[in-house]
Amino acid sequence: MQAVVLADRWSARTRVSTATLVVAVAVLTFVAAQIRIPLPFTPVPITAQTLVVLVGGAALGWRAGAAAQALYVAVGLVGVPVFQDLNGGWTYATGATGGYLVGFIVAAAVTGFLAERGQDRTVWGAVPAILFGTVVIYGMGVTWLMHVLGTDLADALTKGMVPFVLGDLAKIVVAGMALPALWKLTGRS
Repeated sequence: MQAVVLADRWSARTRVSTATLVVAVAVLTFVAAQIRIPLPFTPVPITAQTLVVLVGGAALGWRAGAAAQALYVAVGLVGVPVFQDLNGGWTYATGATGGYLVGFIVAAAVTGFLAERGQDRTVWGAVPAILFGTVVIYGMGVTWLMHVLGTDLADALTKGMVPFVLGDLAKIVVAGMALPALWKLTGRS
């Protein structure tokens, strides 16, 4: 039995349609990066990216979801200004937000993997799947932030996780409700 994700309900899964969806989610990640709220006490801003990363991963499946984020990060690494505040390049990507960027790739794969196993069909399955992806992003982001800032775990958590928990909880609920609703719109669950 082949794993089925939301993208399979929208169109026949061909290499062209998959590539198109990968590029579309990478572009949406870029757009979401520009929706940002800077915080004066941390080098990490609030963005809408995690919502796109996690829903995109679930909608595309683990391979295509991770590919979308890998494309986004790769394009930014070579200098195209796709990161938040229209930044790009190796120096920016390996700065304070570097761990979060790598976390996007892994989190999209994780949520896609869980979605392929049906975890996105109900709110009770989707919320934990999205939460798990969020934890992956935090884990990688905070770990890298400790390295970049030369700080301890408590300081990295204070700057790289605590300010974002409430907003991310809201995004988890939105994504957890949106995924099952999208399945219902496609006529399958």
